[in-house]
Amino acid sequence: MPKQFQTYKITTITGLALVVANMIGTGAFTSLGFQLKDLSNPTLVLMLWVLGGVIALSGAFSYAEIGTHITRSGGEYAFLTKLFHPLIGYLSGWISITVGFAAPIALSAMAFVVYFPLLDLNPKWTSIAVVAIISYIHSKNLKVSSKFQIVSTFFKVVLIIALIGIGAWLEPTFDNSGFLTNSDYSNLISPAFAVALIYVSYSYSGWNAAAYITEEFKNPKKSLPIALIGGTLLVTLLYTLLQYVFLKHVPIPELKGQLDVGTIAMNKMLGTGVGKVFGLAISLLLVSGISAMVWVGSRVTSSIAKDHTFWKYFKIKKSNIPQRALWLQFAISALLILTGTFEQILIYCGILLTISSMATVIGIFKLRHQHKNSQTDNYKSPLFPLFQLIFIVLSLWMIVYAFMNSPFEILVGFGNILLGLATYVISIKMNNNLKTK
Repeated sequence: MPKQFQTYKITTITGLALVVANMIGTGAFTSLGFQLKDLSNPTLVLMLWVLGGVIALSGAFSYAEIGTHITRSGGEYAFLTKLFHPLIGYLSGWISITVGFAAPIALSAMAFVVYFPLLDLNPKWTSIAVVAIISYIHSKNLKVSSKFQIVSTFFKVVLIIALIGIGAWLEPTFDNSGFLTNSDYSNLISPAFAVALIYVSYSYSGWNAAAYITEEFKNPKKSLPIALIGGTLLVTLLYTLLQYVFLKHVPIPELKGQLDVGTIAMNKMLGTGVGKVFGLAISLLLVSGISAMVWVGSRVTSSIAKDHTFWKYFKIKKSNIPQRALWLQFAISALLILTGTFEQILIYCGILLTISSMATVIGIFKLRHQHKNSQTDNYKSPLFPLFQLIFIVLSLWMIVYAFMNSPFEILVGFGNILLGLATYVISIKMNNNLKTK
C-alpha cells in the first residue's frame, strides 16, 4: 500500500471545513420558500433560524462529548451500537445509508441545476452527472478529498459573506418598513411553526459531519469538538443573516413556495444580469456541500461493513478509501433524483435524521452514568443537561407535528426502518452461519 494512504490524516481545519460545507447547502437557499407557505411572519421566520441554530449547537455539544469517548468513524452507527444495542446502531446506520446522505446529496444536486443559469440542462440527468463526478474525485485518496473540501468551502463562505454584505448595504426596492415588528407570538406553538422548523432543521443538518470520520483526524479528541461546535456557531450566524437579507429585499408573496430564493433576491438587489452571475455562483457553491456529504456518507457504509456480513462487499479494500460504498451512495442518490420530489424527500429525510440524532443525544445520559467516577481529559458538554433537554424536547415536538401534517411521508420513513430491520435479521443470520462453519 502506498505510504501516503497509510499515514495521511486530516487536520482540525479540514474537519471545520467539512462541517461548514455539510451544513451550508440547499437549505440555505431553498427552504425559506417552503417555510413562508404557511408562516408569512418575517420575525417568526428569523426566530426559526436562530432556534434551528440552537438545536444544532445543542446536538454538537453532545456529539463532541460522545465522540471523544467513542473514537470510531461512523457517526450514529458507531455511537448507538456502543451506547445501546447493535440493532439500534444498525438502524441508525441504515437511515444514514438510505436517506441520511443520499437524499441531501440528491437535493443539493437538483438545486445545483435549478440555480445554474447558463444552459438549458436536463434537471435529472445533469444532477446525476454532478454527483458522479464528485464521487469519482473522492474515490482517489484522502489527501485529494481534503484539499478539494478546504478550497470549495473557502469559496462558499466568501460568497455567502459577500451576499450578506451586499444585502445589508443596499436598500430594498419595496416598502418593507416594520417587517421585523410584524409579530404574532401565538404562532410559536402552531403546527405551521413546527413544520417550518423541520425545514430549518434540515438546513442545519450536517452539524454532526465530523463525527462520521473520527478515525481520519490526526487528533480526534482535540479536533472533533472544535470542528463540530465552531462550525455550527459560524453557520448559525451566516444562516440567520442570509435569511434576513432575503426577507429584506423580496416581498413575501414572491418567495412563497419558490425553490431559487437566492436568485430571486439577487435579481431584486442587483438586477437580472448580475442575479444570473450570482445564480451561477450559488450553484457552484452547492458543489462544496455535495462534496462534503459524498465524503462523509460513504464512511457509514464502510463502518457497518466491518461488523456485518450482509455489507461485506463494501469493506475498504485499498488506499483506505471506501470506493464501493461511494458508488453505492451514488446509485441511491441517482434513484432518489429520478423518483422523488424535492419537498417530499426533504420532509421524509428530515424526520428520520431527527429521530437518529435524538437517540444519540439521549445516549449522553448513559455515557455520563458509565463514566461518572472516571477522571479523563475528554470534552464535556457545558450546562449539562440543559442543551440535551432542549434538543430532545424540540425534536419530539417536530416529529409529532410532522406526523400530524405529513403522515404519508412519515409512514414511508417508518417503512424504510422496517426494511432496515429485515436486512439486520438477514445479516445476523449470515454472521451466525459464518461462526458455525
